[in-house]
Amino acid sequence: MTPRLMRALAGLLLTLLLVLPVAAQEPRSALGWGEIVESAETAIAAEDATIEALDALREQLVTWRATFEAEMAKTGPRVAALRAQIDALEPPPAEGESEPQAIADQREALNAQLEELLAPVREAETVFAEANALIAELDERVEAERAARLFSKSVTPLDPRAWPPAVAAFGSWLRDLGMQVAAPFATPEARAVWQARGLELGLLALIAIVLLWRSNVWLGHLRARVARREVENAVARVALLAISLAQMLLPVAGLVAISRAAILIGISGPEATVAIGLLPVLGFTVLVARWLALQALPKREGANAFLPISPARRGRARRLVLLLGGLIALGIAWRGMAETSVAMAETIFVPRFVLLTLAGIVMFQLGRLFLSEGRITIEEAEEVHTFWAQITRLVGRALIVVGVLAPLAAALGYGNLGAALLWPTAVSLALIALIGILQGFVFDFYVAVTRRTDTGHDALVPTLVGFALALASVPLFGLIWGLRPITLLEWWQTFLRGFDLGGTRISPANFLTFAIVFLIGFFFVRLIRGVLRASVLPKTKLDTGGTNAILSGTSYVGITLAALIAITAAGIDLTGLAVVAGALSLGIGFGLQTIVQNFVSGIILLIGRPIKLGDWINVNGTEGFVREISVRSTRVETFDRQDVIVPNADLISGVVTNYTLDNSAGRVLVTVGVAYGTDTRRVETILQEVAEAHPMAILSPPPLVTFDGFGASSLDFTVRVVIRDILFKVIVHSELNHAVAERFAAEGIEIPFAQRDLWLRNPEVLQPRGEGA
Repeated sequence: MTPRLMRALAGLLLTLLLVLPVAAQEPRSALGWGEIVESAETAIAAEDATIEALDALREQLVTWRATFEAEMAKTGPRVAALRAQIDALEPPPAEGESEPQAIADQREALNAQLEELLAPVREAETVFAEANALIAELDERVEAERAARLFSKSVTPLDPRAWPPAVAAFGSWLRDLGMQVAAPFATPEARAVWQARGLELGLLALIAIVLLWRSNVWLGHLRARVARREVENAVARVALLAISLAQMLLPVAGLVAISRAAILIGISGPEATVAIGLLPVLGFTVLVARWLALQALPKREGANAFLPISPARRGRARRLVLLLGGLIALGIAWRGMAETSVAMAETIFVPRFVLLTLAGIVMFQLGRLFLSEGRITIEEAEEVHTFWAQITRLVGRALIVVGVLAPLAAALGYGNLGAALLWPTAVSLALIALIGILQGFVFDFYVAVTRRTDTGHDALVPTLVGFALALASVPLFGLIWGLRPITLLEWWQTFLRGFDLGGTRISPANFLTFAIVFLIGFFFVRLIRGVLRASVLPKTKLDTGGTNAILSGTSYVGITLAALIAITAAGIDLTGLAVVAGALSLGIGFGLQTIVQNFVSGIILLIGRPIKLGDWINVNGTEGFVREISVRSTRVETFDRQDVIVPNADLISGVVTNYTLDNSAGRVLVTVGVAYGTDTRRVETILQEVAEAHPMAILSPPPLVTFDGFGASSLDFTVRVVIRDILFKVIVHSELNHAVAERFAAEGIEIPFAQRDLWLRNPEVLQPRGEGA
């Protein structure tokens, strides 16, 4: 972790502690505010103002701004109550008219109270805007100062004359540190102080020895046992990650124990205090680099690697990452030492150049490795891995560029610019690896909990969690690359304040309240719908269509009520949006005309029920069964098992044939032809008997047999039978054909087939040519 990031996180915490209690503070006097404004304007105009002084003024302005904001919000309910009382009175009289004196006096008194109440609010709004403007100017000035520092030029470290003072300063710092460490052991009195704490020191020493030397061995044995099931067992992978975290954190705890022991011994002084504080930080930095390298580029055969590096080259990549982490730790150490020594602070550009050069070489080698591995992956891998291979190559190119530019900038004297390029790049690479490791953990944890080993890595829930992790890392990337914590906090506060839409303020708190209340109402509606479907409606005499109409109506009404209740609970005043909605209604009306028409038609279908679920209909040439009726369209399943989506407007405005609207009865037509010379009365009697004998035929009205006419080859008859269920139309038609054929065969009645007499006008043309000779 770079010193800049550490200071950024500390500054963010300090700003939170300063800002959060502001709402409880009492408003200060106008004189104090005037002095703050004058100081801020003077600092903005001054050329020698430091960033620290500007930030201190900004914190005071933020405190005042929060006070003004609380003052504006405090009178909100009282203002709303007075306006409601004024609105409750009769409308003001028109010009030239009068109203009762009592109402006029009451209106005047309420207006006076409202103006008295709004006066401090307007003043607070004015100074609130002034505070915002001053804060923005201070931010611009601070950013300008930071840019000037970033591009400031120092003595080039390539000058040999700059090295001896840097070496001398470092040697002096080490001598001072040695003297401060040896001080508790120099005299009997000093030794007596820490010897009196021998038991506590012995316990700390034992803890440090166990955590630094033995914990890794014990956890290594446990890790080896669990790693045998890593490939096929998600629980084992989760356990391995937990063990690896313990292997990283326990040694850090041992270093903390050593630091605590050094304090108890009595080691003190500026250099010693810095060294004691840096010991756990440096150990944590190196151990984090080692942990990230082992997790992103595992040694184990068959283990999934976050980075697409071949197993043969992972070892080299791990060594480069570990070396880069060690250089980051040295950079943190040197910055800490420079804070206690003026000489080291003045010559810090020399060790910074050395560290940037070494880190640039490591980063250049790592970038070349990523670039070559990404090229191999693109050539050999499947299409699904090509994207990540391209990302790997892009990262490799960035590492190569930074690895060259950062040392070059430091060599030219722009050490701040070089450090601002290289260290954030290294920490960003570590954060990317951490996000990838956490996403893998989320997938493994999901598979371990749900036991969906086949589709767990394609599930939506862990994918959304992984996306949320990536989204949550955006502020961290901003802090790494120099975004100030107070700037980040300012953006967050602006986001929390929301925005005005048609005079209505929409904030995240309003949205969250709306979402929670609406979800509660939605689940309550689903509960009522389930109770109706399972317990109430089955005991009624409603058919399936009526049941679905009631359930759909319950859902629509319930969801509408839930939305209205949620809007009310969130405190969103929709009256302010009336003008905006009215302006947009005309254009939206034209654009949504078809959708609204289908929606209204769907409501009519559910209420009037000209068609129901399960009905056999024919609309616009589409014939099939109604499977679903929604507010926009109706789904019809054809006899070929194809789903046809029919807009509801077509069902209302068009012609629809419903074969099963009131009852399921329907008519079947069977056409029969007999040979010429057959007794037609006898045929009619036989067909009548066959039709009446079918079990699905309705005898009232009875089947009807008609003699249709004289065909080209047969005497044509038609049997018209009304059956009980039209859904059996095809089956009944087939059975009647079978019965007629069997009865005609038994009665000796011939069913003719088409016959033609062919008359040749010139048959001599068809004779073979050889016969004529």
